[in-house]
Amino acid sequence: MMHIPSIIEKKRDGGILGDEEIRSVIAAYTAGGMPDYQMSALAMAIYFRGMTAEETASLTRAMLESGEAFEYPESSPRVVDKHSTGGVGDKVSLILAPLLACDDLWVPMISGRGLGITGGTLDKLEAIPGFRVGLSREEAMAQLQKIGVVMIGQTADVCPADKKLYALRDVTATVPSQPLIVASIMSKKLAETLDALVLDVKYGSGAFMKTREEAETLGSAMQAVGEAMGVDTRVCYHTMDEPLGRAVGNSLEVVESIETLKGGGPEDLRQIVIALAKEVSSADESQLEAWLDDGSAWQKFQEMVDCQGGDASELEKLGDLQRAKVIRDITAEHDGIIIAADAETIGRCSVSMGAGRSKADDVINPTVGFDQLIKVGSEVSTGDVLGRVHAANEAGVDHGERLLREAIRCE
Repeated sequence: MMHIPSIIEKKRDGGILGDEEIRSVIAAYTAGGMPDYQMSALAMAIYFRGMTAEETASLTRAMLESGEAFEYPESSPRVVDKHSTGGVGDKVSLILAPLLACDDLWVPMISGRGLGITGGTLDKLEAIPGFRVGLSREEAMAQLQKIGVVMIGQTADVCPADKKLYALRDVTATVPSQPLIVASIMSKKLAETLDALVLDVKYGSGAFMKTREEAETLGSAMQAVGEAMGVDTRVCYHTMDEPLGRAVGNSLEVVESIETLKGGGPEDLRQIVIALAKEVSSADESQLEAWLDDGSAWQKFQEMVDCQGGDASELEKLGDLQRAKVIRDITAEHDGIIIAADAETIGRCSVSMGAGRSKADDVINPTVGFDQLIKVGSEVSTGDVLGRVHAANEAGVDHGERLLREAIRCE
């Protein structure tokens, strides 16, 4: 094994790490021979110094090869997936995965937990009582063959290096590092052995990339890695200056996803789901919309919940089963038009109320967050609801109201 402090020092001083140095670091960290404090130091050095395209590709490959990849029978259908770089209220995966399975595609979606102010798909799924995200590769394959879709966390043998580093980044302020984002996303997705991948790259106040230029740099880097590995990789760009949809918080977002799967839900959420689905599906827009409207996608979601340990018959009661202790309507203090609903402020508030983590071992409260959030451009009169705060106690709801009023500007 190479001398780890020397590698950290090299990157700290702006040097370019070789393939063997990167492989040595990842092998040591995966095996437990490199402590978290050293990887934290290296991650921070990468955050400030960046990585070349070659370094990023080496890091991605080393993380991919730290574990095993999915293998499919020769007769299997086209295998596709989607990944979002994260956003506030972004529950797209919960709708998109079952929708794509309606097209007789296989969707082996390996997801992560919340990072920073952005919610995690696994945390949302675990708001469904009994839902198991910790399936083995064998269980995942059996479910794909049965219903065409599975949504899981990283198994012990899929990208174990990324699983450790992912949690560490969340609590060391290194989440926005572009090379670490690329390697994390692409190592997991390439381990799924995909035919096609669509990347939903967000930019704005509630995203890691604040500008379109930063987003395009990230999107191009991920696309290059995917294409180099033989995966048809598409990129879509979406703004994240206000929350996606009208709900932020784990169980609240599942409830909104269910509404959308049943043909309703917020229009901005539905539009992004359809736009991403079109990139990897053979079905046209009208067919994709029909599968949302006629209950096909909703049926597929229920089948997935049943297969993964949840009780689909309880889904429509989730809002009551996972109900916060204190809920308060926040109303407009004067007439006007909503000109801003800052996603970053709302996301940070949601995390501080318990919907996300400040430390790796923090326990998520699935009930807290916001719903009925007003959309930018809406006209309001005095007394109209700007949003509802769901909190664990009165102090939490007061905190939520104060920050929600800061986030929403009405003129």
